[in-house]
Order: sequence, then structure tokens, then C-alpha cells
Amino acid sequence: MNDATSTVPVRSRRTGIITERTLPYVLLLPSVLFLLVLFGWPLAEAFIVALSNESGEWTLDNFREMADDLNFADAFRNTVLLVVIVVPLQLALALGLAMLLNQLRRGRDIYLYIWTIPLGISDLAAGIVWLAIMAERGYLNTILNGLGIIDGPALWLSYETPVVLFFAVVVAEIWRATAIVLVILVAGMQLIPREYNEAAEMFGANAWQRFIKITLPVLKPSLQTALILRTILAFEVFAVVIALGGRNLPVLVGEAFYWQFEYQDTGVASAYATLILVISVLATIFYLRVLRVREETLT
Repeated sequence: MNDATSTVPVRSRRTGIITERTLPYVLLLPSVLFLLVLFGWPLAEAFIVALSNESGEWTLDNFREMADDLNFADAFRNTVLLVVIVVPLQLALALGLAMLLNQLRRGRDIYLYIWTIPLGISDLAAGIVWLAIMAERGYLNTILNGLGIIDGPALWLSYETPVVLFFAVVVAEIWRATAIVLVILVAGMQLIPREYNEAAEMFGANAWQRFIKITLPVLKPSLQTALILRTILAFEVFAVVIALGGRNLPVLVGEAFYWQFEYQDTGVASAYATLILVISVLATIFYLRVLRVREETLT
């Protein structure tokens, strides 16, 4: 008997026509059908409406009308600025809070629960909360007036104060959505073995070196997921802006809303939606390439 050449036959388990190889695809089929019906179909319809006219002919007229819109340039600039400012600040704040939570030995769950309370608040409700703070008769003016810093109510959310209005939206977005990034990063940090940091300490690595050489590389998948999610949602910011500034701060989703429901022009509204989708896809591809997770090969 030659043990070196003997093999053990592997029998494929079958359940009717479903094998072990096809079982994962069968289990994913309901989710795929759900995505195709509720997301794929509407997306295809939006593309068709954006690229056609009332006669059904293919045209770019809707995109030309969108580009000629008086508020398009301001909406595009404001949306991009919000993404560029809000997403890095949320990432830095969430990373700092996650590192702090990782160092706690007692009460960690309580702090995490408190910091993630905004997750249970809708976008519109968060905008209303900050409207109550920043409004003419809001809490901020009441406190400043009580301290004698201002003589009367100040208009912080007016078209005459676009910079203050913009940063009010930034603060509201950071307060509302940083918890999403925090939860993702905290989950990622649970995957870092304590042995890595203990070994690094034994070799004399300080806290900053351990953060750069151990924490960030292991957190790459979590950082990738958090950045993709928050960037896409930041490009879709709408309810907070409407609650705080209305049309005083144009954004892309807001313009799509107004073209659909005020101007009754589905074509231009679909063009705005298509533009947001294309930008979101490009941002996702960028993150996937920059934060690419390379598989380690063991030799």
C-alpha cells in the first residue's frame, strides 16, 4: 500500500440540483432580485429619462439645461465643499474617539452608546435641532445676549450670512453622522490582536509609531468602508440644508428636488440625479484604489 500516492475522494454533497458550489449563489439570489427591482430598475429609468426628451429621442438637452441653471454652479460648489470639509473632519474625529474608546477599560459601552445617539435621529430632525439652536430666537442668541456679547437677536441663517450658514450645516452634519464612521472604526479595531501592540512595545515602538505601523494598516478595510459610505451620503445631503437654510444654500440634491416638484421637469431632475450618481461612483473607485487592501502571501 502506497500511502504517499493514496488520495481520499471528496464527495460533492447535493440537495436536488443545488450543490455546495451553487448554494451561495442561490442564497444571494433573493438579495440580487431585490436590488434589481428596487434599485436597478429605477436607476435605469432615471438614466433613460435624463438622456431623452418628451418625444423619446436620445438627447443631452436635460444636461445642458441643468448646466445653464442659475443655481447649478453654486449647488455644485457647495456640495463639493461640504464633502471636502465634512468627511475628513468626521473621519479624524471618529478615529480619535475610537482610539480613546479602545483605551478604556470600564464604561466603554456607555460612552459608545452616548456618542452614537445621533444615529437614531433622522436628517430632518437633526436639522430642526440645530435650527432651534441657530435661529433668530434660538438658544445661541439667548446665551450670547445673556452674556452681553450681542445686543439683540442676530440672523445666523440668512442669505446675508452665507459663510455662517454653510458652517452651521457643516457642524450639524458632523454632529449627526460622525457616529456612523465611529461604529465602523470601533468594529474594525476589534480585529486588531493585542499581541501586535504588545510586541511593538517590547521592541520600543511609541504610541505614534504603533498607530502608524499597526492600527492604520489593519484598519484599511474599515477606513475604506467608512469613507465610501460617508462620501456618498455627503453628496446626498438635503434635509439638514433645507431645515437650516432652505434655498439660501443650494446643493445638488436640493436642486433635483426643486426641478422635480416645483418646476415639474423630471428630465432635468434626473440629470441632477445622474450627476450625483456618477460623482459617487467615481469617489468610490478612487477610495477602492487608494485604500486597496493587498492580500498577504505566505512563503
